[in-house]
Amino acid sequence: MPSVALAVTDGMLHYELSVALEVFGADLTHVVDPWYDFSVCGSGPVRVDRFRLEPDHGLDQLAHADTVIVPGWADTDREPPADLVRAVRAAHEAGARMASLCTGAFILGAAGLLDGRRATTHWAHTRELARRHPAATVDPDVLYVDNGDVLTSAGKAAAMDLCLHLVRLDHGAANANKIARRLVIPPHRDGGQAQFIATPLPEPGNHPLGELFPWALERLDQPLTVEDLARRARMSSRHLARHFKHLTGITPLQWLHAQRIRHAQELLETTNATVDTIATATGMGTATTLRRHFHRSVGVPPDTYRRTFRPQEPPFPSTHPGS
Repeated sequence: MPSVALAVTDGMLHYELSVALEVFGADLTHVVDPWYDFSVCGSGPVRVDRFRLEPDHGLDQLAHADTVIVPGWADTDREPPADLVRAVRAAHEAGARMASLCTGAFILGAAGLLDGRRATTHWAHTRELARRHPAATVDPDVLYVDNGDVLTSAGKAAAMDLCLHLVRLDHGAANANKIARRLVIPPHRDGGQAQFIATPLPEPGNHPLGELFPWALERLDQPLTVEDLARRARMSSRHLARHFKHLTGITPLQWLHAQRIRHAQELLETTNATVDTIATATGMGTATTLRRHFHRSVGVPPDTYRRTFRPQEPPFPSTHPGS
């Protein structure tokens, strides 16, 4: 059972802290059994806005967790508590995967964990994070950054994206999507290793492309063009491109490509379909084309991805007498 520890101190942002509690602290054994062994670690009772939180363990227990979550921290104008910084550094040195939500990146930075790595935080604080930690490469335009052992997210909704990304890494895309549906949020979209995750799929019905997104997702096996999308949306290609840029931050073709890759990942994780079959189902045409685009987008070939993210089938029981 993977363990997740939530590092807390006075002045944590309640939304980011609640996101971590909701994803990792809830009993979700009906989705994945076993789920996470979750604990809250702090040096004593902490105040979060108007609420009082009693940790399960001291900060020294962070070093025993597989993953440590550091929520957003409100007072970024001052240095974070020294005992928390020491505990975070010790947890990383012990081999824990470290993930900050929003301004929790300032605590990882104070622990020296952002040096030489890409990182992000809430857009309003990226300039200050970069000034305070010049050895880090701070990217203000992404939702989160995955460096493998150190992950950072932007603010608010991006914290949920990062938490779902961690679930996907640990338990696969299908289970991460189940958690997203339970929380009534769109499934997150993933990128390659040590790359950012693009803007999530907007909720249907609240924008001019509300009906277009599900229509296109049902037709990923077809050779859709920008003109096809524009015709379905009843607008010009130029007008469509503006709406896509506003809603997703990318072009229609980039969005289509990302959805084809995402669908390929789900098929690799949940079916025994061949790469040729998946290439047809995702509109990639041939296995060669799928392999090229998949490797470029995800960082590994489809076969490697399947072995990494799909649990091995248990062996059939022996039928020999006396076994």
